[in-house]
Amino acid sequence: MIVPGLAPKSTLLLDATGSGEAAAEAARLLRAGGVVAFPTETVYGLGADAGNAQAVAQVYAAKGRPAFNPLISHVPDSAAAERLGVFSPAAQALAAAFWPGPLTLVVPYRDTGAVCDLARAGLSTIALRVPAHAATLAMLRAAGVPVVGPSANRSGHVSPTDAAHVRADLDGRIDAILDAGPTTVGVESTIVDCTGAHPALLRPGGLSRGAIAAVLGVALPDAAQDEAERPSAPGRLASHYAPHAPVRLDAHDVKPGEALLTFAGARPPGADAAVALFDLSPAGDLVEAAARLYGALRHLDSLRAQGIAVVPLPRDGLGEAIADRLGRAAAPRPLSFEDD
Repeated sequence: MIVPGLAPKSTLLLDATGSGEAAAEAARLLRAGGVVAFPTETVYGLGADAGNAQAVAQVYAAKGRPAFNPLISHVPDSAAAERLGVFSPAAQALAAAFWPGPLTLVVPYRDTGAVCDLARAGLSTIALRVPAHAATLAMLRAAGVPVVGPSANRSGHVSPTDAAHVRADLDGRIDAILDAGPTTVGVESTIVDCTGAHPALLRPGGLSRGAIAAVLGVALPDAAQDEAERPSAPGRLASHYAPHAPVRLDAHDVKPGEALLTFAGARPPGADAAVALFDLSPAGDLVEAAARLYGALRHLDSLRAQGIAVVPLPRDGLGEAIADRLGRAAAPRPLSFEDD
């Protein structure tokens, strides 16, 4: 289905596993106002020139994304980031410690015009990240502009961890996919608000709260936000990262017609009769579980089960990010997120 206002496209597949030509072509398309899906260490992003409002509008249209949710701008290094935002000493310390990497920093925006109002959802802040992926860093350097990069999927659907996932959701909606194989972290970046006197966690993700707190030398609290108001960062909507099938958390049994998402070999009553079973990590490794989470949800959802039962998972380290994504997958779906 092509959404109103979005002309059908012939989506190119650019192989980034060989020479640098694919990254250069992706950069050319971005400079020309195109929309290109690109790999990162976390999930695939949906890229457009952050300063080109028309291109950013195509990202929103392709995703069916609410226009009040701001987008992360991706840049090749800290110097480029500091040209766009005002970095406090804490923000500088976090950037030095974790960039390139799965950390997004929200800082006051320097009104340079390099990032359009639409990309920032009209806010006076900007979300910035330097991804840890060679092909994408090459693309960003060649493009020479900040690139927005929400997850490359229909808004509210499961985030993509390989190019096939992107194509399943967005083929015909975007100009190209820069294919570098599967991602490694498998959940989105951690987002930290550095606009106030003390940093605060806006979204858990691929970098643990403890690692961030260790650099800051103080605890990292959750950011206070009324979810009914305009989100200050991506991934703050209650229903997000969702498969079509309803998700039932902390399941201690499997009901008829359900698929099972399990961990560390857990087999609750009814598991033998499940429509399908996917163990995120038979060894109980949360890093492996995070990397496999979205692929598992997509696989189980493709089987058209009546629901997906999820066993209880640990919440320490990356478990916090996994729990956050599963909680949003299980949340009630607002009408604006319903698919055709």
